[in-house]
Amino acid sequence: MTVPGQLELSRRSLLKSGGALVLYFSISPVRLAAQEGAPADSPPPVRLPGSLSDFPFLDSWIRIDDDESITVFTGKAELGQGIRTALSQIAAEQLKVDFSRIRLLTADTGQTPDEGYTAASHSMEKSGTAILHAAAYLRRMMIELAADQLGVAADDLKAEDGTVVSSAGERLSYGQLVSGRSLHVTVNDQTGFFEPESYTVMGQSVPRVDIPGKVTGEPSYVHDLKLEGMVHARVVRPPRRGMRLSDLDTSQVDEMPGVIRVVRDGNYLGVIAEGEFQAIKAMRALQAAAQWEGGASLPSDTDIYDHLMQLPADSSVINGPETAASPPEGAKVVEATYTRPYQMHGSIGPSCAVGLFQNGQLTIWSHTQGVYPDRSAIAEMMGMDERAVRLIHMEGAGCYGHNGADDAAADAALLARALPDRPVRVQWMRDHEHQWEPYGSAMVVRANGSVSGTGDVSSWNYEVWSNPHTTRPGPAGNLLPAQLISGSFEPEAPANIPQPAGGADRNAVPEYNIPNARVVEHFISEMPLRTSALRSLGAYTNVFALESFMDELALAAGADPVEFRLVRLEDPRARDVVTTAAEAFDWNGWERRPGRGRGFAYARYKNLAAYCAVAIDVEVDGATGRIMLGRAVAACDSGQAVNPDGIRNQIEGGLVQSASWTLFEQVRFNEEGVHSADWAGYPIMRFPSVPETVEVHVIDRPGEPFLGTGEASQGPAAAAIANAVADAIGVRIRDLPLQPERVRSAMRA
Repeated sequence: MTVPGQLELSRRSLLKSGGALVLYFSISPVRLAAQEGAPADSPPPVRLPGSLSDFPFLDSWIRIDDDESITVFTGKAELGQGIRTALSQIAAEQLKVDFSRIRLLTADTGQTPDEGYTAASHSMEKSGTAILHAAAYLRRMMIELAADQLGVAADDLKAEDGTVVSSAGERLSYGQLVSGRSLHVTVNDQTGFFEPESYTVMGQSVPRVDIPGKVTGEPSYVHDLKLEGMVHARVVRPPRRGMRLSDLDTSQVDEMPGVIRVVRDGNYLGVIAEGEFQAIKAMRALQAAAQWEGGASLPSDTDIYDHLMQLPADSSVINGPETAASPPEGAKVVEATYTRPYQMHGSIGPSCAVGLFQNGQLTIWSHTQGVYPDRSAIAEMMGMDERAVRLIHMEGAGCYGHNGADDAAADAALLARALPDRPVRVQWMRDHEHQWEPYGSAMVVRANGSVSGTGDVSSWNYEVWSNPHTTRPGPAGNLLPAQLISGSFEPEAPANIPQPAGGADRNAVPEYNIPNARVVEHFISEMPLRTSALRSLGAYTNVFALESFMDELALAAGADPVEFRLVRLEDPRARDVVTTAAEAFDWNGWERRPGRGRGFAYARYKNLAAYCAVAIDVEVDGATGRIMLGRAVAACDSGQAVNPDGIRNQIEGGLVQSASWTLFEQVRFNEEGVHSADWAGYPIMRFPSVPETVEVHVIDRPGEPFLGTGEASQGPAAAAIANAVADAIGVRIRDLPLQPERVRSAMRA
């Protein structure tokens, strides 16, 4: 972000062209040409910032109507991360209008640009940057148009709450200025921003616009959607992956009250009824009537790590020398193996979608994180033209990555086609959600390092084994229902996300100055259990392992863990978050007591997004093995802070969720299938176990680019807790989760 300069926009050429802010939705010119079979416009001469690079037209992002209403578009979805508020703040600031006047439309294939998935903490970096530039461009355009109409110099004008005002008091509203004009123009001017010092909306903790409705029970989620004539559906899944439907007698189900239709397509099975409970009862009867055969046998969760390491893997050195260096003579050597089990998204509200098939057009309301990719997958599964399918995002009760939302949308598509002209609402049952959502991948990390007599890190070898972390739809075969229907689709061969962001190897490369740090990734594409994106992908495990290992090396060197890190951090912003968190926690003044420990960890998410450091203290009950979280302090640098309270919420929420993964969560399974079918079989953190207090210190960087915040605290929180437990009991536990039996076992050893 830079300071404003002189507007170079050609007013005459603009007016000659006739303008177009009586706007129409603009999709990417390249994509549009591909869909319509027409040649694409020439690409912009320079790469534009954020998502403007794909959607350079102003009317892809902002619309002003004759009635003065202002609509801002984003292809990103509100997932609870607060972008409805933050993106509106950006638009209001740069347009110089009151915050309340901004109407933000989120992901909808019928109205918003295709920004892919709302993932990887890209919303502010991509969509926020695009809206920032588009809004600043539009405001200056309004001033130029007003100058032409009033016959005054642009310097004599200023923008005030959607009106351009001259020094003589003449006023023209944005609506008046755009009326009847076509301003379908490229946002190719990268100047004209207000100075951060002048911000009145950005940088303020504006209350979240989505919270009041959620806490007062107003319809907020796709689960709340009620359409006229809507019916309800449930699906029946096989007992385990790969099983085939061998026999089915629906005669009793067909006669059940309210049942409208039993839907069978190959191994896909569902039922539609007038009422929701009627659909549930019919589903249970259908489940009892279905006979299944075959299926893949699973390994046991007790030997999953040995199993993973025996599977074929695509291995590559992603950092450092090809060959591991031996520790120098006399160095203290530390070897460690860290593990993470399969873990769930664990959405509190089971996946849900509503579908309507009418006049050959299919509309789906879904809490998918990617309306456009999901549309492509569903259109392929249904054998329909993409243009006949519309995906509209509505919020769901928690997602944190690729959960069951996309599959539920596909369920709604199949079931709606079976009952045209009536909206069909399908919601998964709790056991379906637990057993069929794609999990966060199990991982194994082996680290070997050494410190010299002077405390230098003299060798570093780090190897990570992991299943894929993204199998999202795009191709139909990545949708669960598409794998079950007749003429089934095969899942796409999974691939790792390349560095520097990485997927399985995300944050595996240390950000510290460690000579010849060698990092090897072993990517295992064969999946005993279905896996995909779970908040922070491999970064959670890699930061847990890497930052635990840093503490183990610090202990071997006889150094303070915070100082050990600071000595090896060169980035001043990294040093700032470490120092801020340590000082706010009073690291040096912390009072040691029996059974209590303190832990510290740091990471820059993906080594290129937000910086985050976490300090925490814990108390460990030696008799029960229970870990009680005390005071947690985090510091975060997300670049220009648009809504500081929103950043605090993201860091705190990530910290608490990470604590739940670290202390409680593990998918249990054996050769018969997944046993974690409910909350008793998959315990998560409850209120008595949350940290006593959480402080988040936001380091604002006015004028710096937005950095994604949403996943920044997952890794550091896990490592800080593990380091604190090791500090409290004097023994290192390297296997997640840190459940009481593991603590007791470690203390007995």
